[in-house]
Amino acid sequence: MNLTDTTDEARPTAGPAPAHDLAAGLLTPEARRDPYPFYARMRRESPVHRSAQGIWYLTRYADVETALGDLRLSNDRDRMTRAYGGLGGDLKALSRLADRLGRVMTNTDPPDHARLRKLANRAFTARRVEALRDGVQRIVDRLIDEAVAAGPTMDLIEAVASPLPMSAVCELFGIPDGDRPQVKSWFHRFGRLGEDIDKSEEAIGQYEEYLSGLIRQRRREPGDDLISALVATQAQDDRLTDSELLSTCFVLITAGDETTTHLIGNGVLALLRHPDQLARLRADPGLIRGAVEELARYDTVTQAIVRVVAQDLEIGGQLLREGELVYLFLGATNRDPERFEDPDRLDLTRPGNRHLSFGHGPHFCLGGPLAKLQAEVAVGTLVRRLPELRLADGAALDWRPNPLQRRLNALPLTY
Repeated sequence: MNLTDTTDEARPTAGPAPAHDLAAGLLTPEARRDPYPFYARMRRESPVHRSAQGIWYLTRYADVETALGDLRLSNDRDRMTRAYGGLGGDLKALSRLADRLGRVMTNTDPPDHARLRKLANRAFTARRVEALRDGVQRIVDRLIDEAVAAGPTMDLIEAVASPLPMSAVCELFGIPDGDRPQVKSWFHRFGRLGEDIDKSEEAIGQYEEYLSGLIRQRRREPGDDLISALVATQAQDDRLTDSELLSTCFVLITAGDETTTHLIGNGVLALLRHPDQLARLRADPGLIRGAVEELARYDTVTQAIVRVVAQDLEIGGQLLREGELVYLFLGATNRDPERFEDPDRLDLTRPGNRHLSFGHGPHFCLGGPLAKLQAEVAVGTLVRRLPELRLADGAALDWRPNPLQRRLNALPLTY
């Protein structure tokens, strides 16, 4: 479904939320365990759905793919702050965090977004990411060695999936070994955003102060790291301002941590629940790159991303008005039968797997290649080195309560 301009002469109506608010179902324990049946119902009954709070939910692939490239749906920080601020309660508190993050490419629109992303691309190159592969392999092997030495069971999240992206991004950005436990503590508090927004905001302030110190140091003593490369862009024509440099470092360092952790966790769980696919990967390790794409589609970590309507537009016969919030449910689009054949089946050799797990359009995730590289190494190594890997007996899976993210608190395994 294309997004089309509306005119004053022929406007669809922005109807009230249905008597039964389907969006409320996503907050139930059942949806926390498995949101995909709820998405299927929303696609059937109300694919462009207005919740009781006045937030729009989009769940069809065609709508979301087009929306991600439509500039009438804005990612601008100031618009986002106003939209959340107008809702009150906990959602209003999110506006404080949006305001704190400054004007960085993940919360700006063109032309600022294009300029900031071009500068980040100069530093965050494919060559620089691929050069990390051997280092990521060493980290994964060390983490597995430590887990195996500790006993017959492990929590995959704690033992491998969580420390890996932290170690990799610290290498990429040149964060000293001695500082990494504190940085990881801040990351952990960011990840609990929906549970304690005050502590998250406090952690953001401390982390910003720390990054400012690193930036000052790299100006004095540049090295072969990404912060130094970003500092070097300040000497170019479209240079980053000091505020933009800080915010860019903040987002690039932070954004991939939890996403990568749970791409690995969700992916391993999916393989263990589908032993036929696990056996295929063990028999042919060369499938790992396509396997990671399918694992990212099958159980999407970032279930939804948020936009604000910058200009009235029509989607699916509904009028979305300026200033309203729109949740684009990537997890729902990745199971849309109009786009994927037999979408609820895990198929590591699925052809034409154009999932939306890392977005689409101008805001396509810059850190996606790094997240996928780490998942390829981690999942591939676990499958190769631990042939008896399975869920621990009596393991109860506990998913975090945020419906916009799909994250396990722990994944108990035995091997």
